[in-house]
Formats: sequence, C-alpha cells, structure tokens
Amino acid sequence: MTAIEQYLIDTYRASQHGTPMPPPPGRDDLAVLRSVRTAAQFEAAVAGAPTTHPWRHAWQQGWHHALTRLLHGTRAC
Repeated sequence: MTAIEQYLIDTYRASQHGTPMPPPPGRDDLAVLRSVRTAAQFEAAVAGAPTTHPWRHAWQQGWHHALTRLLHGTRAC
C-alpha cells in the first residue's frame, strides 16, 4: 500500500469517526530535515567542530556558476 492510499483510508476513517484529518504525506518532510540539520550543527558546535561541511561552499559555487551561465549565457538559435 502506498502512502497516498493509506492517507485516503485514514482520511475516510477520520471523516466517519469525527476525528481530525491526518496531515497529507510529505507535508512536514522539510521541517524534519531542517531540524536534523540544526541538531547536527548544534552537536558540532558543542564539540568545537565546524558547523558546515567543507564541500558545501564548493557545491554552492558550482550551482551559482551553472545558474549564471544558464541565465546570462548566449542562447542557441
């Protein structure tokens, strides 16, 4: 059974029993990822380690370069 199918069953049951509807699948995924990142950064700060990964800056520069080329580059006609 997929998450969507389970959500539809839970929604139906909630409507039949008069209980609150469940949240849709995936609604809180980003919040969970952010909280995990924040916890990892806190643990790193307490341990005296850098709070960001060394590859993060290079990764951001790569994306910035690719987007700049895409937005400001010449178009193929």
